[in-house]
Amino acid sequence: MTPSAHVADSGEQKFVVQEHHARRLHWDFRLERAGVLVSWAVPKGVPDEPGPQRLAIRTEDHPLEYANFAGEIPRGEYGAGHVSIWDEGTYRTHKWDDRHVEVSLQGRRLQGRYLLICTDESQWLLRCLSRPIPQLDPPGDKHSEPLPRHLAPMLATLGELPDNPRAGSRWAYEFKWDGVRALVSIQDGRFQAWGRGEADTTGRYPELQNLVDAIGSTQVLLDGELVAFDAAGRPSFAVLQRRMHLRDQTEIARMAVEVPVSFLIFDLLHRGGHSLLRTPYWQRRKLLESVVPPGSDWSVPPCFSDSDSGAAVQQASREQALEGVIAKRLDSPYRPGKRSPDWIKVPNILTQEVVIGGWREGAGRLKGQLGALLLGLPDPGSRRLKSGKSLENLSLTYIGDVGTGFSEAVRADLTRFLERAGRKTSPFVTPVPTGRARGARWVNPTLVGEVQFRSWTADGRLRHASWRGLRSDKNPAQVRGTVPATRTVEER
Repeated sequence: MTPSAHVADSGEQKFVVQEHHARRLHWDFRLERAGVLVSWAVPKGVPDEPGPQRLAIRTEDHPLEYANFAGEIPRGEYGAGHVSIWDEGTYRTHKWDDRHVEVSLQGRRLQGRYLLICTDESQWLLRCLSRPIPQLDPPGDKHSEPLPRHLAPMLATLGELPDNPRAGSRWAYEFKWDGVRALVSIQDGRFQAWGRGEADTTGRYPELQNLVDAIGSTQVLLDGELVAFDAAGRPSFAVLQRRMHLRDQTEIARMAVEVPVSFLIFDLLHRGGHSLLRTPYWQRRKLLESVVPPGSDWSVPPCFSDSDSGAAVQQASREQALEGVIAKRLDSPYRPGKRSPDWIKVPNILTQEVVIGGWREGAGRLKGQLGALLLGLPDPGSRRLKSGKSLENLSLTYIGDVGTGFSEAVRADLTRFLERAGRKTSPFVTPVPTGRARGARWVNPTLVGEVQFRSWTADGRLRHASWRGLRSDKNPAQVRGTVPATRTVEER
Protein backbone atom coordinates (compact mmCIF):
# COMPACT_ATOMS: atom_id res chain seq x y z
CA MET A 1 0.00 0.00 0.00
CA THR A 2 1.28 3.46 -0.81
CA PRO A 3 1.36 5.86 2.16
CA SER A 4 -1.21 8.05 0.45
CA ALA A 5 -3.66 5.38 -0.71
CA HIS A 6 -7.35 5.64 0.18
CA VAL A 7 -7.13 9.39 0.81
CA ALA A 8 -10.07 11.26 -0.64
CA ASP A 9 -9.38 13.37 -3.73
CA SER A 10 -9.45 17.05 -2.92
CA GLY A 11 -9.90 18.34 -6.45
CA GLU A 12 -7.02 19.73 -8.50
CA GLN A 13 -3.59 19.13 -6.99
CA LYS A 14 -0.04 19.72 -8.15
CA PHE A 15 2.10 17.40 -10.23
CA VAL A 16 5.71 17.83 -11.32
CA VAL A 17 8.12 15.91 -13.56
CA GLN A 18 11.79 16.51 -12.81
CA GLU A 19 14.60 15.55 -15.18
CA HIS A 20 17.24 14.00 -12.94
CA HIS A 21 20.83 13.52 -14.16
CA ALA A 22 21.92 11.16 -11.41
CA ARG A 23 24.15 8.10 -11.92
CA ARG A 24 21.61 7.19 -14.59
CA LEU A 25 19.37 9.71 -16.29
CA HIS A 26 15.69 9.34 -15.35
CA TRP A 27 12.57 11.40 -14.83
CA ASP A 28 10.89 11.74 -11.40
CA PHE A 29 7.09 11.75 -11.72
CA ARG A 30 5.53 13.23 -8.56
CA LEU A 31 1.88 13.69 -7.54
CA GLU A 32 0.81 15.79 -4.57
CA ARG A 33 -1.19 13.56 -2.18
CA ALA A 34 -1.99 13.81 1.54
CA GLY A 35 0.65 16.44 2.19
CA VAL A 36 3.53 14.73 0.33
CA LEU A 37 4.73 14.13 -3.21
CA VAL A 38 4.06 10.50 -4.13
CA SER A 39 6.93 9.66 -6.48
CA TRP A 40 8.03 7.29 -9.23
CA ALA A 41 11.32 7.21 -11.17
CA VAL A 42 10.70 6.72 -14.90
CA PRO A 43 13.95 5.68 -16.69
CA LYS A 44 12.73 6.36 -20.25
CA GLY A 45 10.63 9.44 -19.58
CA VAL A 46 6.92 10.05 -19.17
CA PRO A 47 5.05 9.21 -22.42
CA ASP A 48 3.29 12.23 -23.84
CA GLU A 49 0.78 10.44 -26.05
CA PRO A 50 -1.12 7.13 -26.05
CA GLY A 51 0.74 3.96 -26.98
CA PRO A 52 4.01 3.30 -25.17
CA GLN A 53 4.16 1.86 -21.66
CA ARG A 54 7.04 2.93 -19.44
CA LEU A 55 8.55 1.26 -16.39
CA ALA A 56 7.97 3.45 -13.32
CA ILE A 57 9.78 2.55 -10.09
CA ARG A 58 8.01 3.60 -6.90
CA THR A 59 10.36 5.63 -4.69
CA GLU A 60 10.04 7.30 -1.31
CA ASP A 61 7.59 10.17 -0.84
CA HIS A 62 9.09 13.66 -0.94
CA PRO A 63 8.06 16.83 0.91
CA LEU A 64 5.85 19.24 -1.03
CA GLU A 65 8.63 21.84 -1.10
CA TYR A 66 10.65 19.55 -3.37
CA ALA A 67 8.21 20.24 -6.22
CA ASN A 68 9.97 23.55 -6.84
CA PHE A 69 13.52 22.22 -6.62
CA ALA A 70 15.87 22.65 -9.56
CA GLY A 71 19.65 22.63 -9.23
CA GLU A 72 22.56 20.45 -8.15
CA ILE A 73 22.46 17.69 -5.56
CA PRO A 74 26.07 17.59 -4.26
CA ARG A 75 28.33 14.63 -4.97
CA GLY A 76 28.24 12.11 -2.18
CA GLU A 77 24.59 12.75 -1.35
CA TYR A 78 21.73 10.45 -2.35
CA GLY A 79 20.64 11.21 -5.92
CA ALA A 80 23.67 13.40 -6.65
CA GLY A 81 23.43 15.21 -9.97
CA HIS A 82 21.54 17.95 -11.78
CA VAL A 83 17.77 18.31 -11.42
CA SER A 84 15.54 20.46 -13.64
CA ILE A 85 11.77 20.84 -13.87
CA TRP A 86 10.70 19.16 -17.13
CA ASP A 87 6.96 19.82 -16.64
CA GLU A 88 4.54 20.90 -13.96
CA GLY A 89 0.87 21.64 -13.56
CA THR A 90 -2.25 20.27 -11.89
CA TYR A 91 -4.06 16.95 -11.93
CA ARG A 92 -7.40 15.41 -10.99
CA THR A 93 -7.80 11.89 -9.60
CA HIS A 94 -10.11 9.33 -11.23
CA LYS A 95 -8.90 6.28 -9.28
CA TRP A 96 -6.32 5.67 -6.56
CA ASP A 97 -5.78 2.39 -4.71
CA ASP A 98 -2.93 0.04 -3.84
CA ARG A 99 -2.35 -1.06 -7.43
CA HIS A 100 -3.96 1.57 -9.66
CA VAL A 101 -3.53 5.32 -9.99
CA GLU A 102 -5.52 7.01 -12.76
CA VAL A 103 -5.30 10.79 -13.13
CA SER A 104 -5.81 13.58 -15.67
CA LEU A 105 -2.82 15.91 -16.06
CA GLN A 106 -2.91 19.52 -17.18
CA GLY A 107 0.65 20.74 -17.68
CA ARG A 108 2.73 22.62 -20.21
CA ARG A 109 3.82 19.42 -21.96
CA LEU A 110 1.74 16.64 -20.46
CA GLN A 111 -2.01 16.84 -20.99
CA GLY A 112 -4.45 13.98 -20.83
CA ARG A 113 -5.42 10.89 -18.86
CA TYR A 114 -2.67 8.69 -17.36
CA LEU A 115 -2.67 5.29 -15.68
CA LEU A 116 -0.15 3.73 -13.30
CA ILE A 117 -0.47 -0.02 -12.62
CA CYS A 118 1.56 -1.85 -9.98
CA THR A 119 3.07 -5.08 -11.37
CA ASP A 120 5.46 -6.19 -8.61
CA GLU A 121 5.99 -4.33 -5.34
CA SER A 122 7.90 -1.17 -6.37
CA GLN A 123 7.58 -1.77 -10.12
CA TRP A 124 4.74 -0.04 -11.94
CA LEU A 125 3.82 0.63 -15.56
CA LEU A 126 2.96 4.16 -16.67
CA ARG A 127 1.06 4.98 -19.83
CA CYS A 128 -0.98 7.75 -21.38
CA LEU A 129 -4.58 6.66 -21.98
CA SER A 130 -5.73 9.64 -24.01
CA ARG A 131 -4.86 13.17 -24.99
CA PRO A 132 -7.46 15.89 -25.36
CA ILE A 133 -8.36 17.00 -28.86
CA PRO A 134 -8.55 20.80 -28.84
CA GLN A 135 -12.12 22.05 -28.98
CA LEU A 136 -12.58 24.83 -31.49
CA ASP A 137 -15.42 27.29 -31.58
CA PRO A 138 -17.92 26.70 -34.38
CA PRO A 139 -17.28 28.39 -37.72
CA GLY A 140 -18.69 31.84 -38.11
CA ASP A 141 -18.22 32.92 -34.48
CA LYS A 142 -16.62 36.24 -33.54
CA HIS A 143 -13.17 34.62 -33.41
CA SER A 144 -13.37 33.19 -36.93
CA GLU A 145 -10.31 33.82 -39.12
CA PRO A 146 -10.23 33.83 -42.94
CA LEU A 147 -8.64 30.87 -44.69
CA PRO A 148 -5.09 31.95 -45.63
CA ARG A 149 -4.11 32.04 -49.28
CA HIS A 150 -0.72 30.95 -50.61
CA LEU A 151 0.85 30.24 -47.24
CA ALA A 152 4.42 28.99 -47.70
CA PRO A 153 5.02 25.46 -46.31
CA MET A 154 7.22 24.81 -43.29
CA LEU A 155 10.54 23.18 -44.19
CA ALA A 156 12.77 20.68 -42.40
CA THR A 157 16.50 20.86 -41.71
CA LEU A 158 18.88 18.11 -42.75
CA GLY A 159 20.24 16.06 -39.85
CA GLU A 160 20.38 12.81 -37.94
CA LEU A 161 17.62 11.05 -36.01
CA PRO A 162 17.16 12.64 -32.56
CA ASP A 163 19.05 10.29 -30.26
CA ASN A 164 19.37 12.37 -27.10
CA PRO A 165 17.71 10.30 -24.36
CA ARG A 166 16.21 13.46 -22.94
CA ALA A 167 14.06 13.70 -26.05
CA GLY A 168 12.00 10.76 -24.77
CA SER A 169 8.87 10.40 -26.88
CA ARG A 170 8.69 14.10 -27.72
CA TRP A 171 9.33 13.36 -31.40
CA ALA A 172 7.11 11.85 -34.03
CA TYR A 173 8.59 9.99 -36.99
CA GLU A 174 7.08 9.90 -40.47
CA PHE A 175 8.22 8.46 -43.77
CA LYS A 176 9.70 10.92 -46.26
CA TRP A 177 7.80 10.69 -49.53
CA ASP A 178 9.28 11.00 -53.01
CA GLY A 179 6.83 13.51 -54.45
CA VAL A 180 6.09 17.21 -54.65
CA ARG A 181 4.93 19.32 -51.72
CA ALA A 182 1.42 20.77 -51.86
CA LEU A 183 -0.79 22.93 -49.68
CA VAL A 184 -4.49 22.46 -50.42
CA SER A 185 -7.25 24.74 -49.18
CA ILE A 186 -10.87 23.55 -49.25
CA GLN A 187 -13.79 25.92 -48.92
CA ASP A 188 -17.35 26.08 -50.23
CA GLY A 189 -16.99 22.86 -52.21
CA ARG A 190 -13.88 24.03 -54.08
CA PHE A 191 -10.16 23.51 -53.62
CA GLN A 192 -7.00 25.41 -54.44
CA ALA A 193 -3.53 23.85 -54.52
CA TRP A 194 -0.05 25.36 -54.55
CA GLY A 195 3.52 24.34 -53.74
CA ARG A 196 6.73 25.74 -52.33
CA GLY A 197 7.09 28.25 -55.14
CA GLU A 198 3.47 29.32 -54.46
CA ALA A 199 2.57 28.63 -58.09
CA ASP A 200 -1.07 27.60 -58.45
CA THR A 201 -1.32 23.93 -59.42
CA THR A 202 -5.07 23.53 -58.87
CA GLY A 203 -5.87 22.50 -62.44
CA ARG A 204 -3.16 19.82 -62.64
CA TYR A 205 -4.60 17.43 -60.06
CA PRO A 206 -8.34 16.91 -60.58
CA GLU A 207 -8.21 13.91 -58.18
CA LEU A 208 -8.32 16.40 -55.30
CA GLN A 209 -11.97 17.17 -56.05
CA ASN A 210 -12.84 13.75 -54.60
CA LEU A 211 -11.22 14.85 -51.33
CA VAL A 212 -13.36 18.01 -51.35
CA ASP A 213 -16.50 15.90 -51.71
CA ALA A 214 -15.42 13.66 -48.82
CA ILE A 215 -14.62 16.49 -46.40
CA GLY A 216 -17.87 18.27 -47.17
CA SER A 217 -18.58 21.69 -45.70
CA THR A 218 -15.57 21.79 -43.36
CA GLN A 219 -13.17 24.62 -44.21
CA VAL A 220 -9.57 23.35 -44.04
CA LEU A 221 -6.00 24.03 -45.14
CA LEU A 222 -3.97 20.83 -45.56
CA ASP A 223 -0.24 20.20 -46.00
CA GLY A 224 1.07 17.10 -47.70
CA GLU A 225 2.86 15.48 -50.62
CA LEU A 226 1.51 14.66 -54.07
CA VAL A 227 2.88 11.24 -54.99
CA ALA A 228 2.71 8.89 -57.98
CA PHE A 229 3.54 5.19 -57.63
CA ASP A 230 5.55 2.88 -59.87
CA ALA A 231 4.57 -0.65 -60.92
CA ALA A 232 5.96 -2.04 -57.65
CA GLY A 233 3.79 0.31 -55.60
CA ARG A 234 6.67 2.57 -54.50
CA PRO A 235 6.53 6.38 -54.68
CA SER A 236 8.34 7.43 -57.86
CA PHE A 237 9.41 10.97 -58.69
CA ALA A 238 10.14 9.84 -62.24
CA VAL A 239 6.52 8.70 -62.70
CA LEU A 240 5.23 11.93 -61.14
CA GLN A 241 7.23 13.90 -63.74
CA ARG A 242 4.65 12.81 -66.33
CA ARG A 243 2.02 14.84 -64.42
CA MET A 244 3.97 17.79 -63.01
CA HIS A 245 4.40 19.86 -66.16
CA LEU A 246 1.04 19.40 -67.91
CA ARG A 247 -1.17 22.41 -68.59
CA ASP A 248 -3.59 21.32 -71.29
CA GLN A 249 -6.80 20.25 -69.54
CA THR A 250 -7.60 17.49 -72.02
CA GLU A 251 -4.15 16.02 -71.55
CA ILE A 252 -4.42 16.39 -67.76
CA ALA A 253 -7.73 14.49 -67.73
CA ARG A 254 -6.25 11.69 -69.83
CA MET A 255 -3.08 11.41 -67.71
CA ALA A 256 -5.09 11.48 -64.45
CA VAL A 257 -6.40 8.07 -65.53
CA GLU A 258 -3.09 6.78 -66.87
CA VAL A 259 -0.88 8.15 -64.04
CA PRO A 260 -3.06 8.68 -60.95
CA VAL A 261 -1.68 10.82 -58.15
CA SER A 262 -2.31 10.40 -54.41
CA PHE A 263 -2.27 13.20 -51.84
CA LEU A 264 -0.49 12.04 -48.68
CA ILE A 265 -1.63 14.48 -45.98
CA PHE A 266 0.52 15.03 -42.88
CA ASP A 267 -0.62 18.35 -41.39
CA LEU A 268 -3.69 20.51 -40.76
CA LEU A 269 -3.08 24.26 -40.66
CA HIS A 270 -6.59 25.72 -40.57
CA ARG A 271 -9.96 24.29 -39.70
CA GLY A 272 -13.45 25.73 -39.47
CA GLY A 273 -12.38 29.39 -39.38
CA HIS A 274 -9.51 28.85 -36.93
CA SER A 275 -5.77 28.97 -37.56
CA LEU A 276 -3.83 26.03 -36.12
CA LEU A 277 -0.37 27.43 -36.83
CA ARG A 278 0.38 27.93 -33.13
CA THR A 279 -1.22 24.64 -32.10
CA PRO A 280 1.32 21.93 -31.15
CA TYR A 281 2.03 19.36 -33.83
CA TRP A 282 0.50 16.43 -31.91
CA GLN A 283 -2.80 18.29 -31.61
CA ARG A 284 -2.81 19.17 -35.30
CA ARG A 285 -2.28 15.47 -36.10
CA LYS A 286 -5.19 14.42 -33.88
CA LEU A 287 -7.46 16.96 -35.54
CA LEU A 288 -6.25 15.92 -39.00
CA GLU A 289 -7.13 12.30 -38.35
CA SER A 290 -10.62 13.33 -37.20
CA VAL A 291 -11.23 15.60 -40.21
CA VAL A 292 -9.93 13.56 -43.17
CA PRO A 293 -11.77 10.27 -43.90
CA PRO A 294 -10.07 7.37 -45.76
CA GLY A 295 -10.12 7.64 -49.54
CA SER A 296 -8.73 6.08 -52.70
CA ASP A 297 -6.94 9.25 -53.88
CA TRP A 298 -5.58 10.44 -50.55
CA SER A 299 -4.55 9.20 -47.11
CA VAL A 300 -3.13 10.33 -43.77
CA PRO A 301 0.08 8.27 -43.50
CA PRO A 302 0.97 6.93 -40.05
CA CYS A 303 3.35 8.65 -37.67
CA PHE A 304 5.16 6.95 -34.80
CA SER A 305 6.08 8.67 -31.55
CA ASP A 306 7.58 6.12 -29.18
CA SER A 307 11.13 7.05 -28.14
CA ASP A 308 12.49 3.84 -29.69
CA SER A 309 10.58 4.06 -32.97
CA GLY A 310 12.84 6.45 -34.91
CA ALA A 311 15.42 3.80 -35.80
CA ALA A 312 12.67 1.30 -36.62
CA VAL A 313 10.96 3.75 -38.97
CA GLN A 314 14.28 4.51 -40.62
CA GLN A 315 14.99 0.79 -41.11
CA ALA A 316 11.52 0.26 -42.56
CA SER A 317 12.04 3.18 -44.95
CA ARG A 318 15.25 1.57 -46.21
CA GLU A 319 13.66 -1.86 -46.60
CA GLN A 320 10.81 -0.31 -48.61
CA ALA A 321 13.21 1.82 -50.70
CA LEU A 322 11.62 5.06 -49.48
CA GLU A 323 13.35 8.45 -49.39
CA GLY A 324 13.95 8.53 -45.66
CA VAL A 325 12.40 9.78 -42.42
CA ILE A 326 11.10 13.10 -41.08
CA ALA A 327 11.32 13.61 -37.31
CA LYS A 328 8.94 16.25 -35.90
CA ARG A 329 8.94 17.67 -32.40
CA LEU A 330 5.54 16.93 -30.88
CA ASP A 331 5.14 20.34 -29.26
CA SER A 332 6.27 22.36 -32.29
CA PRO A 333 4.09 25.02 -33.92
CA TYR A 334 3.85 25.38 -37.70
CA ARG A 335 6.27 28.00 -39.03
CA PRO A 336 5.21 28.97 -42.58
CA GLY A 337 8.11 29.36 -44.98
CA LYS A 338 10.72 28.64 -42.29
CA ARG A 339 13.34 25.89 -42.30
CA SER A 340 13.09 24.82 -38.67
CA PRO A 341 15.09 22.39 -36.48
CA ASP A 342 11.72 21.31 -35.06
CA TRP A 343 11.49 19.18 -38.21
CA ILE A 344 14.52 17.05 -39.12
CA LYS A 345 14.83 15.18 -42.40
CA VAL A 346 16.99 12.07 -42.47
CA PRO A 347 17.30 10.97 -46.11
CA ASN A 348 18.34 7.54 -47.34
CA ILE A 349 19.65 9.18 -50.50
CA LEU A 350 21.11 12.66 -51.00
CA THR A 351 19.23 14.91 -53.40
CA GLN A 352 19.90 18.47 -54.44
CA GLU A 353 17.96 21.09 -56.36
CA VAL A 354 20.09 22.61 -59.11
CA VAL A 355 19.90 25.34 -61.74
CA ILE A 356 20.91 24.48 -65.31
CA GLY A 357 23.56 26.88 -66.64
CA GLY A 358 24.75 25.04 -69.71
CA TRP A 359 25.00 21.74 -71.58
CA ARG A 360 27.26 19.65 -73.76
CA GLU A 361 26.22 17.71 -76.82
CA GLY A 362 26.47 13.94 -76.67
CA ALA A 363 28.61 11.71 -78.90
CA GLY A 364 27.82 8.66 -81.00
CA ARG A 365 24.10 7.85 -80.90
CA LEU A 366 23.56 11.00 -78.83
CA LYS A 367 25.06 13.28 -81.47
CA GLY A 368 22.85 16.35 -81.75
CA GLN A 369 21.21 15.67 -78.38
CA LEU A 370 21.88 16.48 -74.76
CA GLY A 371 24.91 14.66 -73.40
CA ALA A 372 25.38 16.35 -70.03
CA LEU A 373 24.01 19.31 -68.10
CA LEU A 374 26.25 21.85 -66.34
CA LEU A 375 24.80 22.61 -62.94
CA GLY A 376 24.99 25.43 -60.45
CA LEU A 377 23.60 27.01 -57.33
CA PRO A 378 22.60 30.69 -57.16
CA ASP A 379 25.57 32.83 -56.18
CA PRO A 380 24.82 34.36 -52.74
CA GLY A 381 25.38 37.85 -54.07
CA SER A 382 22.71 37.51 -56.75
CA ARG A 383 20.11 35.27 -55.11
CA ARG A 384 17.93 38.08 -53.78
CA LEU A 385 16.65 39.44 -57.07
CA LYS A 386 14.27 42.36 -56.93
CA SER A 387 10.66 41.70 -57.84
CA GLY A 388 10.27 41.54 -61.59
CA LYS A 389 14.01 41.38 -62.28
CA SER A 390 14.84 38.86 -65.00
CA LEU A 391 16.21 35.53 -63.87
CA GLU A 392 18.56 35.74 -66.83
CA ASN A 393 20.74 37.95 -64.59
CA LEU A 394 21.09 35.24 -61.95
CA SER A 395 24.73 34.21 -61.44
CA LEU A 396 25.63 30.63 -60.58
CA THR A 397 28.30 28.81 -58.61
CA TYR A 398 29.40 25.72 -60.57
CA ILE A 399 28.84 22.43 -58.71
CA GLY A 400 29.35 19.81 -61.42
CA ASP A 401 27.47 18.13 -64.22
CA VAL A 402 25.13 15.21 -64.81
CA GLY A 403 24.92 12.91 -67.80
CA THR A 404 22.91 9.94 -66.54
CA GLY A 405 19.33 9.33 -65.49
CA PHE A 406 17.64 10.72 -68.63
CA SER A 407 15.02 8.73 -70.51
CA GLU A 408 15.00 9.17 -74.29
CA ALA A 409 11.86 11.31 -74.10
CA VAL A 410 13.27 13.54 -71.34
CA ARG A 411 16.56 13.91 -73.19
CA ALA A 412 14.74 15.00 -76.36
CA ASP A 413 12.49 17.46 -74.49
CA LEU A 414 15.43 19.02 -72.64
CA THR A 415 17.44 19.32 -75.85
CA ARG A 416 14.61 21.30 -77.52
CA PHE A 417 14.26 23.61 -74.52
CA LEU A 418 17.99 24.19 -74.11
CA GLU A 419 18.44 25.06 -77.78
CA ARG A 420 15.85 27.83 -77.35
CA ALA A 421 17.35 29.13 -74.10
CA GLY A 422 20.88 29.72 -75.40
CA ARG A 423 23.10 32.70 -74.58
CA LYS A 424 26.64 33.72 -75.53
CA THR A 425 28.19 34.10 -72.08
CA SER A 426 28.52 31.72 -69.15
CA PRO A 427 26.16 32.33 -66.18
CA PHE A 428 28.75 30.78 -63.82
CA VAL A 429 30.78 33.19 -61.67
CA THR A 430 33.12 30.40 -60.56
CA PRO A 431 35.43 28.76 -63.12
CA VAL A 432 34.10 25.74 -64.98
CA PRO A 433 36.96 23.22 -65.48
CA THR A 434 38.42 23.44 -68.98
CA GLY A 435 37.46 19.88 -69.84
CA ARG A 436 33.86 20.56 -68.85
CA ALA A 437 33.65 23.97 -70.52
CA ARG A 438 35.08 22.79 -73.85
CA GLY A 439 32.20 22.61 -76.33
CA ALA A 440 29.67 23.80 -73.73
CA ARG A 441 26.60 25.75 -74.75
CA TRP A 442 25.48 28.30 -72.17
CA VAL A 443 21.83 28.88 -71.35
CA ASN A 444 19.83 31.38 -69.33
CA PRO A 445 19.55 30.05 -65.74
CA THR A 446 15.77 29.74 -65.67
CA LEU A 447 15.32 25.99 -65.31
CA VAL A 448 15.39 24.10 -62.01
CA GLY A 449 16.04 20.37 -61.79
CA GLU A 450 16.87 17.81 -59.14
CA VAL A 451 19.67 15.26 -58.96
CA GLN A 452 20.55 12.49 -56.58
CA PHE A 453 24.21 11.96 -55.74
CA ARG A 454 26.55 10.02 -53.49
CA SER A 455 28.46 12.85 -51.76
CA TRP A 456 30.21 16.18 -52.17
CA THR A 457 33.85 16.32 -53.27
CA ALA A 458 36.34 18.44 -51.32
CA ASP A 459 36.20 21.15 -54.01
CA GLY A 460 32.42 21.46 -53.94
CA ARG A 461 31.35 19.16 -56.77
CA LEU A 462 28.57 16.58 -56.89
CA ARG A 463 29.96 13.04 -56.89
CA HIS A 464 28.16 10.42 -59.03
CA ALA A 465 25.14 12.62 -59.79
CA SER A 466 22.09 11.18 -61.57
CA TRP A 467 19.20 13.21 -63.01
CA ARG A 468 15.83 12.90 -61.23
CA GLY A 469 13.72 15.43 -63.09
CA LEU A 470 12.65 19.01 -63.59
CA ARG A 471 11.17 21.02 -60.72
CA SER A 472 8.69 23.39 -62.35
CA ASP A 473 7.37 24.12 -58.85
CA LYS A 474 10.63 25.89 -57.91
CA ASN A 475 12.00 29.35 -58.70
CA PRO A 476 15.73 29.32 -59.61
CA ALA A 477 16.47 32.19 -57.22
CA GLN A 478 15.09 30.11 -54.33
CA VAL A 479 17.34 27.10 -54.85
CA ARG A 480 19.68 26.66 -51.88
CA GLY A 481 22.64 24.52 -51.01
CA THR A 482 25.49 24.31 -48.56
CA VAL A 483 28.56 22.45 -49.78
CA PRO A 484 31.74 20.86 -48.40
CA ALA A 485 32.57 23.23 -45.56
CA THR A 486 29.67 21.72 -43.62
CA ARG A 487 29.08 18.65 -45.82
CA THR A 488 25.32 19.24 -45.80
CA VAL A 489 22.78 20.16 -48.42
CA GLU A 490 19.38 21.80 -48.30
CA GLU A 491 16.87 19.51 -49.98
CA ARG A 492 13.32 20.05 -50.97
